[in-house]
Amino acid sequence: MTFYRRVGAVPPKRHTQHRDPDGALCYEELMGEEGFSGDSSLLYHRGLPPAIVDSRVWEPPDQSTTPNHPLRHRHLRLHDLFPPEVAARSDLVTGRRLLLGNADVRISYVAASGVSPLYRNAIGDELVYVESGAATVETVFGAIPARQGDHVLIPRATTHRWLPEGPDPLRAYAIEAASHITPPKRYLSRFGQLLENSPYCERDLHGPDEPLLDSGTDVPVLVKHRPGGQVVGTELIYATHPFDVVGWDGCLYPFTFNIADFEPITGRVHQPPPVHQVFEGGNFVVCDFVPRKVDYHPLSIPVPYYHSNVDSDEIMFYCGGNYEARKGSGIGQGSVSVHPGGYAHGPQPGAYERSIGAEFFDELAVMVDTFRPLELGEGALACEDPEYAWTWSGRGPR
Repeated sequence: MTFYRRVGAVPPKRHTQHRDPDGALCYEELMGEEGFSGDSSLLYHRGLPPAIVDSRVWEPPDQSTTPNHPLRHRHLRLHDLFPPEVAARSDLVTGRRLLLGNADVRISYVAASGVSPLYRNAIGDELVYVESGAATVETVFGAIPARQGDHVLIPRATTHRWLPEGPDPLRAYAIEAASHITPPKRYLSRFGQLLENSPYCERDLHGPDEPLLDSGTDVPVLVKHRPGGQVVGTELIYATHPFDVVGWDGCLYPFTFNIADFEPITGRVHQPPPVHQVFEGGNFVVCDFVPRKVDYHPLSIPVPYYHSNVDSDEIMFYCGGNYEARKGSGIGQGSVSVHPGGYAHGPQPGAYERSIGAEFFDELAVMVDTFRPLELGEGALACEDPEYAWTWSGRGPR
């Protein structure tokens, strides 16, 4: 993220004295990527940022994975994971159930009504898509509202918590990277501005507007990290509340981007998935499929052609509308399709022919393409539709 933002009170010159309204000296923290060579922000705390009084083990939700073996396409019904009584006692951090993962990215799902603990992912950035419901995300940079359709991008090591709002549970699809998550490089000028041909611009990104000052002592924060490659958790007890920042400025901060603000790129014939790309991370990309006019060549076939994922696994989360290519497969709202590299996939039987003459697709989906194979988490194993792999042939296993 390279769009400069300034919130609250900061000194005229960096690395100089800055005092709060009571005259107390504030403590400057540089939060920066890639050592001192990447995007960063400077935050001004009332308390000492590293001051902790205890550190103890926290057990995150089950992070174990199982290979996709024998190899097959899979359909996951995510809403089955969280009946109302489970959602009522879950929160967005500790209630997540792992669907898929590898060394580069982990994908989870949660439905939650409870306020989450303070939390920090020290492994990589998080991109949380709000399927339904609403929340306030309180962060060390300030609070940001999250609504249905929002991607909430939270940079690595940002302390935050989720406060669901309204009568319905917050349903969210969490993409946890082992890297940073950024706009695709082809959308950016050499100085980092989003270009005219980008499907969104800086006006569509919404960050905190004012500091979030809280107080307290002996404040617990859950931290997810990965020593030796294994995902583990630590609970740090801070001497003072982390939300003590009187002001900050820079180019690194959490923000929301709503899927309704993605402007689709269309063509005379069917366009490949990269035109739907919205973000990229280390060895994976994220794409948004939104309602749009479709191909206008007189002989066009609007649904995708059959394709083999030679170098990637394709994970599609269906979060609204009607997905023409999947009709007759059992996929619906809250489904995830897993199409692994290794053999072809594409429209369900009949969809190819039915799409001829279509002028508009009313579909909403978030896709993650990974460039290394994904394994199945416990959440995927608990909600799989065992019939999906055979829907192209209409026959079960022999």
